[in-house]
Amino acid sequence: MFEIATDTALLLVLAAFLAGFVDSIAGGGGLITVPALLLAGASPVEALGTNKLQGSFGSGTAALAYARAGHVRLKDQLAMAAIAGLAGAAGALIAHLIPAHVLRLIMPVILIGIAAFFALRKGLSDQDRVQRMKPAVFALTAVPLISAYDGFFGPGTGSFFMLGFVLLAGYGVLKATAHTKLLNFASNLGSLLVFVPTGAIWWMTGLAMAVAQTAGALVGARLAMRIGSRLIRPLLVVTSAGMALRLLWQAYSG
Repeated sequence: MFEIATDTALLLVLAAFLAGFVDSIAGGGGLITVPALLLAGASPVEALGTNKLQGSFGSGTAALAYARAGHVRLKDQLAMAAIAGLAGAAGALIAHLIPAHVLRLIMPVILIGIAAFFALRKGLSDQDRVQRMKPAVFALTAVPLISAYDGFFGPGTGSFFMLGFVLLAGYGVLKATAHTKLLNFASNLGSLLVFVPTGAIWWMTGLAMAVAQTAGALVGARLAMRIGSRLIRPLLVVTSAGMALRLLWQAYSG
């Protein structure tokens, strides 16, 4: 049924649930699923493509959950979402031009950088901040850059969107998180459309992970709306650092 052993697929399903939970609160679900897919034997491109498939369900579910609770108006974000989708597709095209062994070396380095950022960055809260960038400028600069990164690599995209909304748009963390989800969904979808024709997707495994992602996203979004994102920062640091070290060991011991 699955492209890999059933017990391995079930572990990926569990990872997807945790990723959906984490991503719906503060972003960074790909920090869990991409390394997990690589450790399960997927090539870098297969890991990226399968991650886009299952991640689209989680980000879409979280976007709807936040919208239904009144934390975001999705129709106000349609222009940004269109930009995110196009940029995500462009990033995915770039990923296909990078040799597999190069991606294997780049991924752990980026993961370690993200872990260090979350560990060292201070002052993040749910309070609104001073707006440093107008929405139109944000849509034409930060959105395409982060979305292209999502298509090219992916892990931490939701976190980058969240931080962009906090540091540049002046949103509190909860409001920022709610506003990232449609953009993350759009960039996932745009890059997924690039991966589909290549056949670089584990469809059965990815769809099973998608079900778990959806469940995790629902649980996480509800928790975030109750207590904010205080819980998730240390989890992101530990997860990303641990997976990165494991990938570095795998890359250099082979």
